[in-house]
Amino acid sequence: MLKTILSISGRPGLFRLVSHGKNMLIVESLTDKKKVPAYAKDKVISLGDIAIYTNDGEIPLHEVLTNIKNKENGEKASIQTSAKPDELRAYMAEVLPEFDRDRVYPSDIKKLISWYNLLISSGINDFTSIEVKMEQQEAENKAEGEEAPKTEE
Repeated sequence: MLKTILSISGRPGLFRLVSHGKNMLIVESLTDKKKVPAYAKDKVISLGDIAIYTNDGEIPLHEVLTNIKNKENGEKASIQTSAKPDELRAYMAEVLPEFDRDRVYPSDIKKLISWYNLLISSGINDFTSIEVKMEQQEAENKAEGEEAPKTEE
């Protein structure tokens, strides 16, 4: 699901990928549903490609968002993005105890919380990546003795 949700540097909020055009992407804002182009010069990153640093490596963003969702029972985050850095780190430690305190900055935690709140308010609450779902489906099919379905990419 997060593969089609994009962050565009210089533009507030998050966007859903709608279509591809010549040398651009057509994206829809999650807040006001307006469709706008994102050009090749814009720095666009998929939320599915983002990971959070931990002491042992990295954890995909979808796992961190799922942890926040479980902590908040599917509601918006209980902490404000305007909280003090120590409060933000304490919240992050509750959600992801092994996060790297040297490489994950308070500004990163603010962005994570604002993204989470925006996704929840937009009705997006399934953060599991498509790849993880496909792996789970393949494992279930193997357990049942069936062949995994073929997908086109």
